[in-house]
Amino acid sequence: MTEQDFILKSYNSHIKSGTVKWSSPSNIALVKYWGKKENQIPENPSISFTLSNCKTITEVTYTKKEGDDFSFDVYFEGEKNEAFKPKIQTFFERIESYIPFLRDYHFKIETSNTFPHSSGIASSASGMSALALCLMSIEEKLKDDVIHSDSEESQNYFNKKASFLARLGSGSACRSIEGELVVWGVNESTESSDLFGIKFNGEVHSNFKNYQDTILLVDKGEKQVSSTVGHKLMFGHPFAKERFAQAHRNLADLKEVFASGNLKAFVKIVESEALTLHAMMMTSMPYFILMKPNTLEIINKIWKFREETNSNICFTLDAGANVHVLYPSEEKETVLDFIKKELAAFCQNEHYICDHTGLGANQIED
Repeated sequence: MTEQDFILKSYNSHIKSGTVKWSSPSNIALVKYWGKKENQIPENPSISFTLSNCKTITEVTYTKKEGDDFSFDVYFEGEKNEAFKPKIQTFFERIESYIPFLRDYHFKIETSNTFPHSSGIASSASGMSALALCLMSIEEKLKDDVIHSDSEESQNYFNKKASFLARLGSGSACRSIEGELVVWGVNESTESSDLFGIKFNGEVHSNFKNYQDTILLVDKGEKQVSSTVGHKLMFGHPFAKERFAQAHRNLADLKEVFASGNLKAFVKIVESEALTLHAMMMTSMPYFILMKPNTLEIINKIWKFREETNSNICFTLDAGANVHVLYPSEEKETVLDFIKKELAAFCQNEHYICDHTGLGANQIED
């Protein structure tokens, strides 16, 4: 599909008001997306586990208005939030050509997370995907009295356009529409697109079903480096070309790992990807160290535990200090005991969140 396929060409402009509501999860990348071209196009492919419990719930009430400006209010956790407005303004400007009714309505956007904001969980992924899904539901309502093709009515089209729109708000958000594994970025190993995320279509061994992710909240503060700034650091980066090639290789290798159920190989690829992401930031100009001392303490304890017990526990990191501890469901009891006894002490207020792979977003009916 091309960008032209996502342009809404006609709609019923006589609908005066309505409300839609979606829940959309965060995701954790196994092969990391770091570096992007214009229009939120990734420099390299990525694949992620969709989470289940860490999600954003967004309700959008739309009311017909006069005038041709964008009009919206944002409420976060019940309080009016002006800080989110610039990002949503930019998002609306990017998607207007695909969602032309944006200037016809005033939008009341009410959103909340099931996890702490700025906790190192990808709230932009869950938040922008939830908003994109709400806008798609509004589009479907406005198309009710319009002649449109069967392909536009299909769930496949709905999901792809929602992912396409979400990408224009936050790149990783395009991977939060579906689950359990989603690929984004053109590559030779899997069915893929730069424009939207696609549910991984390869064979997945039972070892990777209901995979566990316990997020250790080492630092709940705001990001030291925004994702936008971080991605820009890949321009002119001395190791960028090899990094992008590495991501392609790792995705191809992971496809084989998922089919075979080889947990030891999974551990090596996932941890290497996490450390490579941070290596890119440490060798950029300007350079950043986003890990904290407790991040390294946790990593070393995970390595020691794995060596002593032959566990398949591993870690991954986003662009911050917090640690995602990944492990198969059959090791849940043992690993959670280890986390409670040895890792929780390195978390801020001993705070961690237990999650697992999920199936993607859900519409909430009143």
